[in-house]
Amino acid sequence: MREFLRDVMSLANAEVEGRRYIVVGVDFDDKGRKQTNTVDTADFTGTPSYQTLANEYIEPAIRLRYQPVSVDGTRIGIFEIGDCQDRPYMMRVDYSEGLRRGDAYKRVKNSAIKMGRRQLLELFERKFRDSVSASDIEIGFPGEIIHKKLSLPTCDLSQMPSALASRKLEEMLRLSTEAGKTGTPTIVARLTHARLYGAQEPFVDRSPEQILQELEQIRTRYRDQDSRFLFNERAERLQLVAYYQGNEAITGASLSIVMPNHDAFHIAEAPPRRFVNDRFIDALPEEVADYPAVTLQDTSVKIMTKIGDITPGEPRELFRAPLLACFGSELKGMRFGVRYRLDAQNLRQPATGRLKIEFA
Repeated sequence: MREFLRDVMSLANAEVEGRRYIVVGVDFDDKGRKQTNTVDTADFTGTPSYQTLANEYIEPAIRLRYQPVSVDGTRIGIFEIGDCQDRPYMMRVDYSEGLRRGDAYKRVKNSAIKMGRRQLLELFERKFRDSVSASDIEIGFPGEIIHKKLSLPTCDLSQMPSALASRKLEEMLRLSTEAGKTGTPTIVARLTHARLYGAQEPFVDRSPEQILQELEQIRTRYRDQDSRFLFNERAERLQLVAYYQGNEAITGASLSIVMPNHDAFHIAEAPPRRFVNDRFIDALPEEVADYPAVTLQDTSVKIMTKIGDITPGEPRELFRAPLLACFGSELKGMRFGVRYRLDAQNLRQPATGRLKIEFA
């Protein structure tokens, strides 16, 4: 794997234009004759994920695709490295004693050569000359003007399908527990069940242990219904815009956002399943592809999205599909800080800043 990381990095830093390629499954013997060896299909399944591996150790991010190609009936592998406009590419963290943080390699003819201080300075100076200033970019919430603060409504999350179902089960649990202690007639449980669930749903006499087990599984059972409530019926659709006042386009831009997390703060990690003909179906592939990458952690929410080019002189929406979010009434009166970072191939330095969300 060390050789893989070194080769990807050295090709990304090579003095060539356009895409670069690494071929797997082709060797040459002592006489220079080409030999092909079949690459196992399991190698293309994404385990390990070569894109993830490269981005874990190399910065800035490299666009990498691995796919099978048939040559004379033999399956080989091709790594395609995207057009590399953000040189130098360097090790982000240590991989081994021989491949440390800050190391950078460059492809020269058929060899991967470790770059020294002079070569790195040349690349950084060239990058600075060809770059644009982050001070020409304004990022915020959309409107007639770009806003740095946004007020969002909250809603009553006790009306979520899983919450309603939980309250009904809790009442049935109370009755079932009392019946075990005092011998409450089953007729009381039947009448309560009819009041809670309607006469159409048949009564089933369950033990407290069985009801507790249902309560433990309630969030899983109502996952799609809750998602529909949060990210369809009660959803806020969040968007950010950038206004760039420079002279030349910003190229290869990407945006990352970090904000606090909270039990009453819900952001969809993917487009919710759609309810069609009395059943839930998966979102369309293009809907999934357009939605930002959302990572939920215990104390924070991290959001990333690829933007592409930003032309000067007009506001540009930064999410291809807006973020879907819903906020519980526990957040009313609270304020969240939103930190953003916009990177691009020709930005002299990232455009960073802070926005504010208030909950009403």
